[in-house]
Amino acid sequence: MVHDPIQLEKERPERLRVLWLSTIGFTVMFAVWLMFGVLGVPIRREFGLTDVELSWLSAVAILNGSLWRLLAGILTDRYGGRLVFTLMLFFTAIPAYLVSRAGSYQELLLYAFLVGFAGNSFSVGIAWNSAWFPKDQQGFALGVFGAGNVGASVTKFIGPALIASVPAAGYLGGLIPGGWRFIPFLYAVLLVLMGFLMWFGTPGQDKRPGQGRPFLEMLRPLRYVRVWRFSLYYVVVFGAYVALSAWLPKYYVDVFGLPLHEAALLTALFIFPASLLRPLGGHLSDRFGARRVMYWTFGIILLASGVLMMPEGHIVLYTKQGSKEVMQFTMNVWLFTALVFLIGVGMGVGKAAVYKHIPTYFPKDVGAVGGLVGLLGALGGFFLPPLFAYAQAWTGLPQMTFFVLFILAALSFLWMHLTVLQLLQQEARHLKNEFEMKGGRPC
Repeated sequence: MVHDPIQLEKERPERLRVLWLSTIGFTVMFAVWLMFGVLGVPIRREFGLTDVELSWLSAVAILNGSLWRLLAGILTDRYGGRLVFTLMLFFTAIPAYLVSRAGSYQELLLYAFLVGFAGNSFSVGIAWNSAWFPKDQQGFALGVFGAGNVGASVTKFIGPALIASVPAAGYLGGLIPGGWRFIPFLYAVLLVLMGFLMWFGTPGQDKRPGQGRPFLEMLRPLRYVRVWRFSLYYVVVFGAYVALSAWLPKYYVDVFGLPLHEAALLTALFIFPASLLRPLGGHLSDRFGARRVMYWTFGIILLASGVLMMPEGHIVLYTKQGSKEVMQFTMNVWLFTALVFLIGVGMGVGKAAVYKHIPTYFPKDVGAVGGLVGLLGALGGFFLPPLFAYAQAWTGLPQMTFFVLFILAALSFLWMHLTVLQLLQQEARHLKNEFEMKGGRPC
């Protein structure tokens, strides 16, 4: 990382090209990664799938979008984000196109797994932008890049309209497919165009902080416990974000009886703050510190999920005059949406704060550490929906979705706070056993 102010100013246009093109590329890749959430309905109708079979299409895509994040981050540090990101865009275009030509459920399952590779682009962008930006700007830069998470809502907005407007027979004698198949075909074209734009639009002289370093040396930071602690934070702010993005439409339909299109729009009110507030989270982390922002994040999530996990009902008191119902509680759709919006705010700010930690503690290993944190966080998006389902089936309460989130956030908060207390004790060892006031000094 260059610290010379003159050199930093000279590189500013190149840094901004890296930031904006990687953010646009990530937005497209994220839209491709989660496109089956919307395409699922027409796919189920065409292939006669059960809900379980349909759920596996999204699940395998999310899984493959998690598995390679560590390797992708290391390769970015070693060979540069320009090369790695461009290759990922071109590679992902192939299975995206094949999805549009799938003729059976088995083919769809294979192509969905392969197209899920798009999710690994996150680690590439994080490592790439960290290499280009100075320390005091990394939080904001990573927040801007991470706002590409808003790609999760792209298909929700353009998908239904395009499916309805493009004839099922397609165009040019079927060369351009129609119906739901037009969406993955369009994404394949966009990925190829984005690949060329990425290659020719970003600096040819790339930053490669891991160039020439042995592979095992780049993995060495993973032995630190703090890396795994950061990963747990990211399960809360990103894994749960991915899980809720897929789970909330069903929750709105089942609990509040809303039609699917209204459920999708209300879910977008969660997706937008959870995605678009990442730059704000990065700015706040640069200004006030990432750990302080994480306290705010966990506080917001614990408060909102603590209310959302409360079952509807009342307390019955038995008195001499008979039974009396008190403390009646009913969750309406607007209070629910407001609280879910708050969770989205916490997650949007918190995602940037988690990744602000990484270049601070591991400036030479952002690819490896960021890759592992992203891998475990994204795997949370794979495992949390089944946890939601099992908790609901066990209790019969749909609110258990937010009980799971509350417990996860509480564990993360507790681990972070105990770590902070330990750090404070190390800095003030002479106060370790001082519990009472001595003289005029408060303890």
